[in-house]
Amino acid sequence: MFRKVEDFVTAYKDQRSGTLSILGALTDQNMGQSIHADHRTLGRIAWHLVVTIPEMMGRTGLSLPEVDPESPVPGSAQKIREAYERASQELLTAVSTQWEDETLLEQDEMYGSNWPRGFTLSAFMAHEVHHRGQMTVLLRQAGAKVPGVFGPSKEEWGQFGMEAPSV
Repeated sequence: MFRKVEDFVTAYKDQRSGTLSILGALTDQNMGQSIHADHRTLGRIAWHLVVTIPEMMGRTGLSLPEVDPESPVPGSAQKIREAYERASQELLTAVSTQWEDETLLEQDEMYGSNWPRGFTLSAFMAHEVHHRGQMTVLLRQAGAKVPGVFGPSKEEWGQFGMEAPSV
């Protein structure tokens, strides 16, 4: 749970960078990749990350009009990435200018429970990391180069003069 607005802003800037790297591997050609016909596609998961920003954080009273949470998945990977850039920056600006550290203790109704805003920010980031992990699997299945986020991906070890770990 975040107790300081500055701590969230610092942490989310880092997570945002990782998500933008993953979204950079999304293409119009691989957006349809899914693990199974009745599961979300790569493009749908990417768009879910975007619309969760105004949907989830809107429950805290923040007005985030940059992206309509009810809007359909765009047909373009570039549009998804651009929408994420705008919505995530809008969130960073709103939290850093509209909330104080004490605001993080205020509670909001969130999906049937009351959550302190500091917890909501933590859950929001964990949600993004969770789906980002799903995206890396689908990107690999689609034959895309997977960017490293919390360390080098299999393809990136050589850039550090190291051999990729054995499978």
